[in-house]
Amino acid sequence: MTTTEARPSTDLVGRAAELAPLIRARVPWQEENRVLHPDVVAALEESGLLAMRLPAAFGGTLPPVREVCDAVAEIGRADGSTSWSLSSWVIGTWMAGLLPDEAQDEIFADPAVRFCGSVGPGGTAEPVEGGYTLTGRWHFNTGARQSQWATHSILLAKDGGHVPALAVVRVSELEVEDDWHTSGMRGTGSVTSVARDVFVPPERVLEMMPVAMRNEHRSARNIGVQAWQVPFLQFAVAVASAPALGMARAAWDAFFERLPGRGIAYTHYADQAQAPLTHLRVAEARLRVDQAEFHLHRAADRLHAKSLTGEAWSAEERALARMDAGLVCERAKEAVDLLADASGGSSIYLDKALQRITRDIQALNLHGIMHPSTNAETYGRVLCGLEPNTDFM
Repeated sequence: MTTTEARPSTDLVGRAAELAPLIRARVPWQEENRVLHPDVVAALEESGLLAMRLPAAFGGTLPPVREVCDAVAEIGRADGSTSWSLSSWVIGTWMAGLLPDEAQDEIFADPAVRFCGSVGPGGTAEPVEGGYTLTGRWHFNTGARQSQWATHSILLAKDGGHVPALAVVRVSELEVEDDWHTSGMRGTGSVTSVARDVFVPPERVLEMMPVAMRNEHRSARNIGVQAWQVPFLQFAVAVASAPALGMARAAWDAFFERLPGRGIAYTHYADQAQAPLTHLRVAEARLRVDQAEFHLHRAADRLHAKSLTGEAWSAEERALARMDAGLVCERAKEAVDLLADASGGSSIYLDKALQRITRDIQALNLHGIMHPSTNAETYGRVLCGLEPNTDFM
């Protein structure tokens, strides 16, 4: 099989950095309204960041995985909610690229289309004449109120039982519940969606085990394109962990922005930068930021290398991909916590970025598919020769 390699860098990271002032200016509005500001969504579209996994036939750029992750992380340096929303839209676009070409022609008729979705199989699809009826309830649908399509994980009726699958449906056919009232990642608008006997044609339903385990999909157009020569979960967790690195860098920026001339209350230190405790905290934090970057890049580079060779993924490599994602999140949170601890009581005011970063990084570390301790257990089981305790491999 011929593999079309990823296109050269188009400086998407630089474009992401240019959006930072606009995004930061809209963060208070996003916190209040629990959704991204329309100006931010438009800027992401105009920058080309939403097209990082859009099929080339519709104008996509398809940069290497590392560049995708670095661009998502750079947006996270401005705002965690915006970065997480971007990662979700990129992953959803990639998933739609697995569908038959006729389904893609329908979905990508508007190349600016955006996708919400949920990894957990919250619904079932039962066969009817000409397709399936979808019924279910999915939580944590990032960007649902600003998306046109949903890529929902389901259980598909087959051979007297059910198998994991993906159904792609129009958001307009779903009920969207405005229930995203949270302490962290407020701007993501990760609401609940409900399907009640929604008809789905067969070309918009995809069994996930062949995709997840053997990289098999139904697109003739993308069959030889490197971007789709990676397993779903391992690609998804790499991109989804990138916001954590960005948030750790944002905490670093926020800390050093406030450091000059700042004293330590109830001590003789008029300049915090002179205190040995500060030196210890920033050294420890910097090392954790670097470690988070290492694990993100290791995961991205593994995806890139194996997509070129076509080599099968071992159980250990699959578990390690989740472990890397968990460590990106964990090390990033540790860095944020160290810097927050050294920032004093004034950092908890709502007009200070560090309090929001602290809430957002905590929320991200609680995500089930990237939870550090859960992923460590799974990786350890595989290393001990046991079966993984999850189907999400």
